[in-house]
Order: sequence, then structure tokens, then C-alpha cells
Amino acid sequence: MYPREEKLDKLSQEEIISNTKLVMQGLEALRNEHNSILHSLLETIKCLKKDEEANLVHEKSSLLRKSVEMIELGLGEAQLMMALSNHLTAVESEKQKLRAQVRRLCQENQWLRDELANTQQKLQHSEQNVAQLEEEKKHLEFMNQLKKYDEDVSPTEEKEGDSGKDNLDELFPNEEDDSGQGIPHQHSSAAAAAQQGGYEIPARLRTLHNLVIQYASQGRYEVAVPLCKQALEDLEKTSGHDHPDVATMLNILALVYRDQNKYKEAAHLLNDALSIREKTLGKDHPAVAATLNNLAVLYGKRGKYREAEPLCKRALEIREKVLGKDHPDVAKQLNNLALLCQNQGKYDEVEYYYCRALEIYQARLGPDDPNVAKTKNNLASCYLKQGKYKAAEQLYKDILTQAHVKEFGSVDDDHKPIWMHAEEREEMSKTPHNDSTPYSEYGGWYKACRVNSPTVNTTLRNLGALYRRQGKLEAAETLEDCAQRSRRQGLDPANQTKVAQLLKEGDTPEQRRKGRETPRSSVKYESGTEGGEEA
Repeated sequence: MYPREEKLDKLSQEEIISNTKLVMQGLEALRNEHNSILHSLLETIKCLKKDEEANLVHEKSSLLRKSVEMIELGLGEAQLMMALSNHLTAVESEKQKLRAQVRRLCQENQWLRDELANTQQKLQHSEQNVAQLEEEKKHLEFMNQLKKYDEDVSPTEEKEGDSGKDNLDELFPNEEDDSGQGIPHQHSSAAAAAQQGGYEIPARLRTLHNLVIQYASQGRYEVAVPLCKQALEDLEKTSGHDHPDVATMLNILALVYRDQNKYKEAAHLLNDALSIREKTLGKDHPAVAATLNNLAVLYGKRGKYREAEPLCKRALEIREKVLGKDHPDVAKQLNNLALLCQNQGKYDEVEYYYCRALEIYQARLGPDDPNVAKTKNNLASCYLKQGKYKAAEQLYKDILTQAHVKEFGSVDDDHKPIWMHAEEREEMSKTPHNDSTPYSEYGGWYKACRVNSPTVNTTLRNLGALYRRQGKLEAAETLEDCAQRSRRQGLDPANQTKVAQLLKEGDTPEQRRKGRETPRSSVKYESGTEGGEEA
């Protein structure tokens, strides 16, 4: 390889292009010079006359033409090199662009990988939370089942000079129905919203609604209230304030506030919900009746029975119009209205409403439905307020007899309801007999203790209080012991055998009564509703 070629190999692209431009300039100048010489020769040929001299000029001109052709060829090659250089420059520029795009895509890919990792971590955390909530739910359901048997509410005693008004818990009791859903009402009135029948909770709110109930039932209002408020804010952003779902969430939040005794805030929310539902659903919609009922319950809790009554009546009118006059929800509303009237001393109206509710329940749900017994219990309490003790006593006996028939199938000499055994023991306590004779010989009345129902237990206590008022202390003792032991044996099966042992104890009725006070006991009232509140 020649030294000049080695030098050319070491040149960069820019140097090669620069040298090529210089060569092109030289070749163009040489081409111009050759063209001018060739033009002169052609002019000379025209002037020459001798053939020899003309031939010589022709040879020179042909040489010049060849040189010009070579120069043109060099120029063409130089132009090709320039074009190739421009193409290489464009390719390099495109290459740099592609490299920049690759770097950007790599960065985006890494960012997406990081986001995917974070999302997977959040998903794993959410799955852990869901699993924990499921376990808590199972635990709560188990505890609710236990609580169903663990409650042992003793009858309160009436004091002399009592005003005769039912307290708020008696007006709208929170005791669960036999067919309830296992949510403890003593902590959360909002739980009753899950049982309402007039207006179904929208699907997109059902999970949140159940979660709020769970927290409220545990008394964790610091969690339940922010959940409701956040959901309410999101609904208002997506659907607007005047939307039925917003009204539903306002109802739920109002019931949570009422559990915290924040009555003003609850009333404001319920009135807002009522306005929305009337505007969007119409004034005769079942959801409007549910909100009116909630307002009536709220006023009843505050002792404002006169303000609550027209709201309850309007809810009743809507239910009768939409559902028909013999619908169970109408009977539920009649029970609420009767309780309001009873606290105002309107006993004629109370009897009318309870009798109507009782007819509906018996016709539509059958005599064994828990609402029938509850309504009879409430009607009996109305009779007691008026001094109609015989009518009240008969209703109590009907409840206990029906419970006995449902449990044991018949009433005969060998299978008698508990109240019959109580009266027999009362008669026997008035006649001399051997105290060592066990009561079990006079009948298996203690078997009725297996009838473990909140309504039956309430009726046992109420009839026991009525017996005490009539001076039938032994009969009252029998029913009260039965009610107490019936509640306890739901948790401890061993208690079932202790009831019979009580009958074989040698204590006389007088000895067993020494530890008890004998003033008149107040009557326990039960509502035929499903908790009194609706969403």
C-alpha cells in the first residue's frame, strides 16, 4: 500500500468530503480550461487550409475531448461521493433519533414495571384486608348468634307516681326479630336498614352499606362516619346532589348519627333525603315512606310524639296506596303509629291500629309468625294502660299457648302450656300439702323453658308482672323463673337439667319469695316492625 493511500485511510469523513470538494473545484477549473482550448482548436481548424496541419489539430482536439470526458467522469464520481455523504449523514441522524426513542421506551418500560410492582403490592394488601374482614365477619356472626341467647333483660319495676310514658327503648325497641339477620341492634339502629322491605338499597351501595353497619355495630363510629361521608361526596360528584342514591346514603348516615344521639344532624340529613326522594321518585314512592318512617322514629326517640304522628300517618297512607291495605309492611307501619299514639294516651286509636296490624299478620303470615305474637304483646300493653287486665291476660295466654303448640304440637293433660302450670302451682300453694313433694309430679311445665324466643320470654315476664299485680305470687314466680332459665339455656345445655332440679328443691314458695321484691313490674313492649328504621 502506498503511503498516500495509508494517509487517506486515516482521514475522517469530514476531511474526505472537504478534500473531495477541493478536487471538484480543480476539476471544474480544468474542464473549463480544456473547453476553452478545444474551442480555440476548432476555430483554428476552420482557418487552416493545409491538410497536415488540420490533422494535427484534429488529434489534439480528440485528446482534449478524452481529457474532458475523464474530467466529467471524475466530477460525476465526486458528486456521487457527496450524495453518499449526505445520505450517510441522514442515516446517522435517523440512527440518533432511534437511539433516543429506545432510551425513552426503556425508561417508560422501567416506570411501568415499577407501577406494576406497586399495584401488585396494593392488590396483595387489599386481599389481606379482605381476608381479615371475612374473618371478622365470621367472628361477628358467631358472636351475634351467641348474643341472641345471652341477653337477659330483667323486667324493670314501676315506681309510684310514674308519668305513664313509655321510654324510647320501649317505643321503638331494638331487639332482633327471630328471623333477623344477626346484627346487634343495641349498638346500631342503622342495621335495621338491611331489613327494610319498601325500597331496596342500590347494588353499588350495598357493600358499603353492610360495611358501615359492621363498624357501627361495633361502636366504631370514627370509621363508619368517614366512610359514609366519603361515599356521599363521591356520589354527589358523579351523580349530583339530587339523586336517589344520594338520598339512600343520607339515610344511612342519619341513622349512624342517631345512634350517637346526634339528633339535630340526623334530622337535617333525613329531611334532605326526604326532599330528594320526593323530587326524584315522587311523593307516593315506598322510599319516601321509608324516610318518613325514619323521621317519625327519630322524633319518637326525642319524645316528640305529636310531631312524629303525622309523619307516620303519611308513611302509612303511602304504603296502603302502593302496597295495598293488607301488606305486611302496612302492618309494620300500623305498629309504629300505635306506639306513638299510646305514648299520647290515645288508646282508642292504639287498639284500632294494633287490631288492624294483627289481622294483617295473621292473614298474610300465619299465626306462628313472630310479628303476630309481638303485636299481641303490644296490644296487651295497651289494655293494661286502660286497666283491662282480663283482656291483656288473655292475649298473653294466647301467645304462650301458641308457642307451646308450635313446640310440642298439642295441649292436653300431659302437655299443658306454661301458664296453666303456673296457675296450678298457685292453687296448690294455697292448700296444705307436703312440701317435700317434688313439683315435677304435677306436670313437666319446665319443658316450656326450651321455647327460647325473645317474644315468648317477654310475654312470660309481662304475664308474671300481671300475676304479681293480682297477688298471684307463686304463678308469677313460676313464669319469671321460666323466662330467666329459658334465656340462659340457649348457651349452656347443662342448664336444661337444672330447671327440673329446681322443682325438686325442698324450699317452700314462701322461702323462695323472700329474696324478691313484690312491687308491680312494668310491662315490656315489643314492636311488630323490623327494627323501625329503613334505608
